[in-house]
Amino acid sequence: MEIGIDSFAAASVGNDKDTSTKSMNALEQLLQRIEQADKAGLDLFGIGEHHRKEFLDSAPTMILAAAAARTKQIKLTSAVTVLSAADPVRVFQNFATLDLISKGRAEMVVGRGSFTEAFPLFGLSLHDYDELFSEKLELLLNIRDNEFITWNGKFRPALKQQAIYPRPLQDPFPIWLGVGGTPESFVRAGTLGLPLMVAVIGGETHRFRPLVDLYRKAGEKAGHVPEKLKVGLHSLGYVANTTEEAVNDFYAGYAETFTRIGKERGWPPVTRERFDAQNSKTGALLIGGPEEIAEKILRHSQALGGISRFTFQMDNASLSHEKLMRSIQLIGEKVKPLVNKN
Repeated sequence: MEIGIDSFAAASVGNDKDTSTKSMNALEQLLQRIEQADKAGLDLFGIGEHHRKEFLDSAPTMILAAAAARTKQIKLTSAVTVLSAADPVRVFQNFATLDLISKGRAEMVVGRGSFTEAFPLFGLSLHDYDELFSEKLELLLNIRDNEFITWNGKFRPALKQQAIYPRPLQDPFPIWLGVGGTPESFVRAGTLGLPLMVAVIGGETHRFRPLVDLYRKAGEKAGHVPEKLKVGLHSLGYVANTTEEAVNDFYAGYAETFTRIGKERGWPPVTRERFDAQNSKTGALLIGGPEEIAEKILRHSQALGGISRFTFQMDNASLSHEKLMRSIQLIGEKVKPLVNKN
């Protein structure tokens, strides 16, 4: 199983005059964490895409390109590219260039995103939410598979025998579909034969099994071989020397972040009781010591019928750079070997 890290490039949300300097330092530390993940033997590092004050990942390929110059082995991916709000031609060109810079280590996970701020920012309507994504995904896959494109759609000017350059080193270039909990998204990924990245940030992971089964059945029906239908899992997680230490480090920042986000979405405030339930054996959170977390990853894999990739999202709890660096080291040195020892 591939083990990796996803980051949303968390930023300081204060109002002081030194915000730009803090952002500069935060990006430097993020690049250091990607280097740490590479040295620790992790398989991939993903950067999200948001257009909000509390994140610095509005241009993820810029961050990934900087990381490519400072790493040797680790795969560099988006987590996710908000394709609905982007031009598929530019998305492909950016990632093809990243693939060349990284010598074939680039990937992308495309999705619609969990926030909606990109739609008004780029002059798009939420009423077109699914139609935008469907059309743009079709064009992106067409560009990936063909150097010359003839295409016509609703949301972008037509292309007539238009060449798209540069071409990536990898052929085909890896494109995963990032999904939340919508059955139609799982079916779409299976029908297209795309590997699936499932974001489970709450609830109980095993409850996603019927949706993963839908994906596999749709893929089989469309004639795709089982080996092509990979499933990855993205969850909030953090590893320390012991479970007690991990929980003590993580809870306060997690509670503050998700209580703040919850106000936008109508969620109740985070309580320690709810946190502990989410961090139980079947809950979606993976906060603990190396042995416990390795066991939980394997348990989640079994519950979903087998997964080939797991990524930790850990920079949403106001953890210090030093603690994040140490956690990445523990994941590489202890968690990954325990997961893959058989």
